[in-house]
Amino acid sequence: MQKQISSNGLTKVQVLIMAIAAGVCVANVYYNQPILKDIASSFGVSEGEAGSISVLTQVGYGFGLFFLIPLGDKINKKKLILCLLTCLFCLLILMTFSQNIVQVWILSVAIGIATVSAQVILPLAASIDRVTTGKTVGNIFTGILIGILGARVFSGYIAEWLSWRYVYGFSAGMILIVTILLQIYLPNVKNEYSGDYLDLLKSTLQQLKRFSLLRETSLIGGLLFGVFCSFWTTLTFHLSGAPFNFQSDTIGMYGFVAIVGALMAPVFGKLADKGNSQRSLTIAVSLVIASLVIAKIASSSALAIAVAVLLLDVGVQATQVTNVATIYTLDAQSNSRINTVYMTTYFLGGAIGTSIGLLCWHLGGWNLVTWQMLGFTLLAFFMIVRPKITTARINK
Repeated sequence: MQKQISSNGLTKVQVLIMAIAAGVCVANVYYNQPILKDIASSFGVSEGEAGSISVLTQVGYGFGLFFLIPLGDKINKKKLILCLLTCLFCLLILMTFSQNIVQVWILSVAIGIATVSAQVILPLAASIDRVTTGKTVGNIFTGILIGILGARVFSGYIAEWLSWRYVYGFSAGMILIVTILLQIYLPNVKNEYSGDYLDLLKSTLQQLKRFSLLRETSLIGGLLFGVFCSFWTTLTFHLSGAPFNFQSDTIGMYGFVAIVGALMAPVFGKLADKGNSQRSLTIAVSLVIASLVIAKIASSSALAIAVAVLLLDVGVQATQVTNVATIYTLDAQSNSRINTVYMTTYFLGGAIGTSIGLLCWHLGGWNLVTWQMLGFTLLAFFMIVRPKITTARINK
């Protein structure tokens, strides 16, 4: 059963299925983080060796972002998505029955590569629904965010009650279900690009030169995702120490607060549809600044930290939804390549934010980390309001 594009764009059912599929898919990048210690014990290796699993998965994801996502502009996006999901299903089954740490390392890279199908779903939706792009992208991005945030909670509890292998087994089952649903409900889209693969990769890099807006939104997105990763990486250390001394299950509850924040993302997508992207970004980044000020001033209050988590998550996710909705207005025929540039910068910013956040934690604890995050956020805020400042000076 092949669904074709209707004149009205995507149906609510199609958008819902795409959002669920994107979230279920991207969660596989983050499942390993809470269970690294369990994997280390299972194979009798050091925590450092097990820790490589998380890094290798991210490396695979980055590789897939740059080398596979541009193919969405050349070949049928639906076929590409289904192919990647089928590979992911097989890899997850293999991971469930892996026999040694070397197999886990190799499979982690491969899983990271196959997981990028979520980033093919986004430009596919944007290329179909050009009237309410922000709303549609916002809904699908919400699915991705819930997948990212819920992955840690899900895998932690499954590993605690069963074992870490069941995490990948259950994930394989969910991937199989969404693959069948996408086969039934996902529409086909004809692509216009006719060049070869190497030209496609060169064209991906050329998108940076073509659009100054893409360069700016990519940098803003990278900075804010860097803040997000720095916050969540060091928050565990902060909450597990004095005066909180929380256990991992209690810390995991803050993830549910963040998921509530992720549900606000479509609201900002609607603002982008109305041409209010700068207003949306200004509000979103202001929320992040407020969050970090609260986290700094009231760093010993569990309630204040919960409020900070909520505000930060709403702000960061709203920024990303607005940015993604904006870049998809640049060139519909190059959506996958444009998305590659943005998402590569996005996750590079996250990696940098994580590294700098950890360094700041070791050098100055939570106080220095919050200063670092405020620095990133204020730089992004200046980039957003700078056009207003420039216009005001010209008018004078």
